[in-house]
Amino acid sequence: MQTVNHHGSSVDAVLHQPLEGGFPANIQGKVLFWLAVTFSLFQIATAAHLIDLPSQIVRVVHVGFLLLMVFPLIANAKSTSPLTHKIAWGLALLAVGIAIYHWVEYNALLLRAGDPLPRDIAIGIISLALIFLATYLAMGIALPIIAGLFLAYCLWGEYLPSPLNHRGYDLAQVIDHMAFGTEGIYGIPIFVSSSYIFLFILFGAFLEKAGMIKLFTDISLGLVGHKQGGAAKVAVISSGLMGTISGSGVANVVTTGQFTIPLMKRFGYKSAFAGGVEATASMGGQIMPPVMGAVAFIMAETLGVEYHEVVKAALIPAILYFYSAFWMVHLEAGKNHLYGLPKDELPSALAALKAQWHLIIPLAILVYLLFSGYTPLFAGTVGLALTVLLILGGSIALGLSSNLIRIIFWIGLGLMMAALLKSGINIVFVTLIVLGVLILWNLSTQGGRETLKICIDSLAEGAKTALPVGIACAIVGIVIGTMTLTGAANTFGQFIVSVGDKSLFLSLLLTMLTCIILGMGIPTIPNYIITSSIAGPALLELGVPLIVSHMFVFYFGILADLTPPVALACFAASPIAKESGLKISLQAVKIAAAGFVLPFMAVYSPALMLQSSDPLAILYIVIKAVLAISLWGMAIIGYLRFPLTIVERLIATAAALSLIMALPLTDEIGFALAALLALWLWFKLKKQQPSIQS
Repeated sequence: MQTVNHHGSSVDAVLHQPLEGGFPANIQGKVLFWLAVTFSLFQIATAAHLIDLPSQIVRVVHVGFLLLMVFPLIANAKSTSPLTHKIAWGLALLAVGIAIYHWVEYNALLLRAGDPLPRDIAIGIISLALIFLATYLAMGIALPIIAGLFLAYCLWGEYLPSPLNHRGYDLAQVIDHMAFGTEGIYGIPIFVSSSYIFLFILFGAFLEKAGMIKLFTDISLGLVGHKQGGAAKVAVISSGLMGTISGSGVANVVTTGQFTIPLMKRFGYKSAFAGGVEATASMGGQIMPPVMGAVAFIMAETLGVEYHEVVKAALIPAILYFYSAFWMVHLEAGKNHLYGLPKDELPSALAALKAQWHLIIPLAILVYLLFSGYTPLFAGTVGLALTVLLILGGSIALGLSSNLIRIIFWIGLGLMMAALLKSGINIVFVTLIVLGVLILWNLSTQGGRETLKICIDSLAEGAKTALPVGIACAIVGIVIGTMTLTGAANTFGQFIVSVGDKSLFLSLLLTMLTCIILGMGIPTIPNYIITSSIAGPALLELGVPLIVSHMFVFYFGILADLTPPVALACFAASPIAKESGLKISLQAVKIAAAGFVLPFMAVYSPALMLQSSDPLAILYIVIKAVLAISLWGMAIIGYLRFPLTIVERLIATAAALSLIMALPLTDEIGFALAALLALWLWFKLKKQQPSIQS
């Protein structure tokens, strides 16, 4: 079992992010550890249909578990007072009592929907109060204030002047809407949290424990560690790869950043730049398919589209985002003469893959299933099952005496996996039997018992990682509930549309600022849910495809974690880089500059998000975007093989901006300026060739 690990940071950092540490090293910690394991097992059982419960019950139990764990964990992180711990456990048990009430009264509550009893209203008020308190303790004051304002609008919005007012709703109606049924705290966000999100976080936790971080880092070091600026390029690639399995940008910073930030500093990068690279790459992991920080699942559910449609829309912008970060660190390295590590000191990417190739299988199959039209729930369950089978099977294979027996063993497991894919969810019982055999086999050896311990740790770690996401999904349901009850989205939407009649760009700018301001205080998922529910329909009315407008909002919700003054990802990197979070944030904004431009380009040219059937249109916008990003990087860093003058940087800026704008002749101007600059720099390079070091 894990004990508290501060990741090399101060106690203050743990108090600021009370759910980021491990389990307490006391009796309460052991209880919480096994509660977390139980939580994970419950979620797996419902996902695999071993337990078939109504969706409403699954959501209620999910929230019950979240609150049962959040209060005692935070009490242990923030206080040593026995009274505080008793109060925390009291609140936790109260939350369990509410979940039991919903379960026992399930049918009766359905029959009296819209006409709650006084005790229902009391239970509803307590539920909301617990959610608000848990969010405040786990994530700070910003999100409870935003949700509180929306709740207050439901109760007293009728007294506001037109057009902000509504027809008025009494307390019973508001509480019934928010704390019961599927519109408020048990709405779509908590449905997605209790099914897809939890499962994929668990999948990531198992892969991390199995050694995926080391595999990604070794591959990155082997591929680019010896190149110009190799240390920073390793950070970009390893964080991007981690993003494929991890749902949290901040968690990425404190996992991969432990290795990459000191490595960058050792090879000459300034502390602020090293922290900025890691923060930028880690947040970019949230836009990298297939997991995409769990927002992809909520987006697919909200838009009513197949999951792979969301992934398809995200793919090219995600690759361009990482190309941008890669290009920026390459130029910065050239400018400061920062060269790679000696090749003989680096691991071989091929050797790393040969040693741990089996870890790639679950990820590859997960991607295949998602793109083949299977539901995320099925794909996540299969991916998780394969990961556990491979971890347990790998442990057994290591203990076998000859290569021939190992090959026979893996072929047997492979045939089982094929059956799993072919037969669908009914094969789950066969999987359970195989798992049972593997567990018993592992119990018989010392190494096997260690492997089982890793699996149990992964179950607990996954549940704990899911807590802040789940709590955010619960409270943000209040915002969605306000929209569905009062129609408040129309008021703000009409304002955006009225601005957009004059200028679509101004509407997009207004939406971007809303995302960034909201993102200063709340995580990506609630930010996306709130802003997309308000701005999405309005941008659709202005002719922006719905999936593009949702992606636009999602991107800026992520970039908010890099922008000053709050910049959560940068402050997470701060204790590792030993530099001010604000300075890291300024560098991160510089490195991620292209990320601020890509969403605008996608709105004006939806082909960038593959919303076009014309391959030439897609190829054209990709070439244009790559050129614009390259010019933007040259202008910001001021370097390309040699330092650039102010005039050259201004021309690069003008060319990049012309390519980004969607006005008549701007593309032609952009290409012409880029060609002129390229010719001039080539001529200058030829002239200076003897004095320039390659």
